[in-house]
Amino acid sequence: MTDTTDSYAAMLAAVQAFHDKHDFKSRGGEELTYRVALMAEELGEVSACVTKGKGREALAEECADLFILLLGTAISADFDLREAFWDKMDELMDRQARTIDGRVRVSRFREG
Repeated sequence: MTDTTDSYAAMLAAVQAFHDKHDFKSRGGEELTYRVALMAEELGEVSACVTKGKGREALAEECADLFILLLGTAISADFDLREAFWDKMDELMDRQARTIDGRVRVSRFREG
């Protein structure tokens, strides 16, 4: 793997090429409720890897599927996922963590 394949732009271009190859735009592949269903399905597969003790390779493959779907959703909905990522990271870094049931949680905690 080279530095060019490790860039956000290269990953986004690869997913765009996949969408173009299969004509997702005109064949319903970019419809957002459909994409949400696909992401839920992939998240279930990630969960199955963890709960059923599947190996690291299986987990990595399912996470890659989910990541590709996320990139494709950014293409479909026409937003900059990289910008959204950094905006959210800035917000998360400003939050305080709490321990709940023995596990760390960093959320928007609502008091009361």
